[in-house]
Amino acid sequence: MTRFTSHMQQALAEAQAAALRGEVPVGAVVTSPGGRVVAAAGNRTRELSDPTAHAEILAIRAACAALGSERLPGHDLWVTLEPCPMCAAAISAARIARLYYGAADLRMGGVAHGAQVFRHAQCHHRPQVYDGLSAPESQRLLQEFFAARR
Repeated sequence: MTRFTSHMQQALAEAQAAALRGEVPVGAVVTSPGGRVVAAAGNRTRELSDPTAHAEILAIRAACAALGSERLPGHDLWVTLEPCPMCAAAISAARIARLYYGAADLRMGGVAHGAQVFRHAQCHHRPQVYDGLSAPESQRLLQEFFAARR
């Protein structure tokens, strides 16, 4: 029997690092079918002046580059916040097997809320989705980040 190992602590560390850079604190980690970390990233939209530089996109890009492949079948993605529609589409295109995320995003989410990309009839790949992992910690990071900016 395979033992479940969560990689949310590393995703949270990436989110904390993003917050220290002045970025919205979201972190992501891609793991191999064997559970090895292939790539990790935090948001860098401001730093890179790139609206697509979300943690999920950056982690998927880095994992694909590390593996020399445009797809990541069998791989898992761990994210601190429910992916937006853009990131959900990238997760589908990359053929991520399992998506684990922390806090729900009622306003901009694209998985359980909003566009619900994986439920769309034209979605060509649907990962298994597990939500709520380390949700209180993820939510707290976001709340503290935005409270400090008000």
